[in-house]
Amino acid sequence: MVFFSNGRWSGFALGRFARWCALAVACGAALASGVANAAAGQCLAHSPAHRVALVELYSSEGCSSCPPADNWLSQWKQGGAAQGVVPLALHVDYWNSLGWTDRFSQHRFTERQQTLTDVAGAHTIYTPEVFVAGRELRSWSSADSFADRVRQIVAQPASADVAVELKPRAGSPSGAFDLDAQFTSHAATADPLNAYVAVYENALTSQVRAGENSGATLHHERVVRQWIGPVPLAAGHAQIRHDVTLDAVDAGAPADRFGVVAFVENAATGDVLQAADLAACH
Repeated sequence: MVFFSNGRWSGFALGRFARWCALAVACGAALASGVANAAAGQCLAHSPAHRVALVELYSSEGCSSCPPADNWLSQWKQGGAAQGVVPLALHVDYWNSLGWTDRFSQHRFTERQQTLTDVAGAHTIYTPEVFVAGRELRSWSSADSFADRVRQIVAQPASADVAVELKPRAGSPSGAFDLDAQFTSHAATADPLNAYVAVYENALTSQVRAGENSGATLHHERVVRQWIGPVPLAAGHAQIRHDVTLDAVDAGAPADRFGVVAFVENAATGDVLQAADLAACH
């Protein structure tokens, strides 16, 4: 069963979040820790000692209530990890038969949305839907509710460590990288753990010519273009090495238009234990 939300959206002021962040001890620690940074001369990131909030927005260009949610997510295009927020936009495919085919949609994102919903004991998927650290947050459009969820997450010590490195491939156009992601868990659980890497792209624009958003120009940030995983952790460890090559149509884009997010998830509960965010370096 698929339910399409009425999309009532109250907005989210970035300034309000910043003021809250300045007052919250846990988030202050997140800002001080340098959640993920490209080191001088290298392109790498390490997750911090505290947990960060992976924010997954399930969206579609065919959904009239999704553009406000897309705009909401875009406020963390850069620097979100320093606030404890690692955002991703995953475009689902179940709107594609209703007038407009979303070129960023992938069926695996529909499957992931359904899996997270099933694990939580729910049955309905819809757009826009937001998961924070693997748990649905229906009240994401409330500044206080979202800030409270992030505050709770970043106040927790991390039970997994993630390190990710990108190396531009010599002699290749922008958008071609060698990826190396390392995952280590010290969680006190017997549940199976999985590692994932998402390759995202910023500054995307679509001229929608049919469906609910017909005639609109849509702007997207942090759109997942490639999805790698699940890779099971064995004895608390996993590694993902991958040749990342973006679509030829995007090959000439600046390197920092792209990035990767690597994360560890509890396969039994859907909880995202930890994540690292890295923008591609020049």
